[in-house]
Amino acid sequence: MFTDYRPSVGYDEYFSNQSASPRADLAPLLTSLGQMGLPELNRNHASASHLLRRLGATFRLNDSGLNGGERILPFDPLPRLISRRDWAQLERGLLQRLEAIDCFLADVYGPQRILNDKVIPRQDVESSSGWRPQLQGIELPLNRWCHISGLDLIRDGQGTWRVLEDNLRCPSGVAYFLENRRVMKRLFPSLFEGRTVQPIDDYPSHLLRTLQDLAPWSDSPRVVILTPGVYNSAYFEHSYLAQQMGIPLVEGRDLICEDGRVWMHSTNGRRPVDVIYRRIDDDFLDPAVFRSDSMLGVHGLMEALRQGRVAIANAPGTGVADDKLIYAHVPAMIRYYLDEQPIIENVPTYLCARPDDRRYVLENLEQLVVKSVAEAGGYGMLIGPQASRTEIASFDEQIRAHPRNYIAQPTLQLSTVPALSDGELYPCHVDLRPYVLRGRSTWVSPGGLTRVALKRGSLVVNSSQGGGCKDTWIVDEQHAMSGHQREALPC
Repeated sequence: MFTDYRPSVGYDEYFSNQSASPRADLAPLLTSLGQMGLPELNRNHASASHLLRRLGATFRLNDSGLNGGERILPFDPLPRLISRRDWAQLERGLLQRLEAIDCFLADVYGPQRILNDKVIPRQDVESSSGWRPQLQGIELPLNRWCHISGLDLIRDGQGTWRVLEDNLRCPSGVAYFLENRRVMKRLFPSLFEGRTVQPIDDYPSHLLRTLQDLAPWSDSPRVVILTPGVYNSAYFEHSYLAQQMGIPLVEGRDLICEDGRVWMHSTNGRRPVDVIYRRIDDDFLDPAVFRSDSMLGVHGLMEALRQGRVAIANAPGTGVADDKLIYAHVPAMIRYYLDEQPIIENVPTYLCARPDDRRYVLENLEQLVVKSVAEAGGYGMLIGPQASRTEIASFDEQIRAHPRNYIAQPTLQLSTVPALSDGELYPCHVDLRPYVLRGRSTWVSPGGLTRVALKRGSLVVNSSQGGGCKDTWIVDEQHAMSGHQREALPC
């Protein structure tokens, strides 16, 4: 099956680039794939697309409007494997990073020690589009700000893990992460034989417990998911998680604030709401505090939050830590608040707001990746080696006009994993979004959503830019078996 597969420059997670031989822990999987054969793999791949559509696992592009069609997130059947030993180290690094970010958020909306000590420039924080001064002085349950996080990790050309981005407001993709495994077990059961794969289907129960933890004033907290509605790009995920947790899916018009509390309209009358898992941006949460023209939020919601009568996950104001300029300061946060060195390093980053960094970036645009600090989904980005002269000139002009709005990073060779394209296998670039839940306790999903740049040669994994996804397996080395052992183990 892999006779003609040629790893690209960088780090391939299936094969050694130098010898083109399989990596040792991949042997059982490659044996199973070889026994299946490429024709059967392609047939089952086509069936997977039909199954995902029947399951309703679709998304809508943000700019597709009312007439835009829904599509399935392209799914690739060759799983990505990460050893349990490597994963344990990543777990520690993720929890360390989020603890520091939580400390940062509590600090900048409170005493602002890190700003007063000039560890992070005050201007970098207060000029962020995610900064919400309305949250200053607020106290949150458990002093947690980031309850549900999705941090984007990559492996560079040497196979070293790095944090690429922090997603701390409304991280998406977990429904596809769960459905990918469901499809793999249904259509590719033989690939699970001979290995132990860590289970992931208890994510909804962990999520519900995390949300309930945020309402210590109630023995049986009532939790709802607040969605913008059916035309949101991630509506499938909103409805999926509500169904999996057995909680109501509501829109702003279903809620009302009275007597300092949030209430939900139901067929049985009004019911109090203790926790809101919001899937809308800060600006639309409360027209009394943020955008006065918002039809998506609830008038008075922020006052109920301030009085400690409702919890919101993730807390409003976390977007300041989503800012790609603030991302560059997270290693300093870890050292300042925890007195530790980062376990997972950032990608080297140039801040165009700094004159020396800006000069270097403008002189090397053809070699760098430039990102708008407030954009997501692969938008507002320049990949220098693949850009036209017109695109480079446009970014040059934008950086000079608004330097605070841009950062730049080296063009990294993201690691590759085999993917199917037109019936053939080829190396595709991938990243990884693990999901971290933080209530009274913490929980990290075993693996996460592996996003795939399905366009050959592309480094952009976002679904809005033609990317897809894979199932991610955390495998236990001590139980690894040779390919001829066929005992089915838990998956």
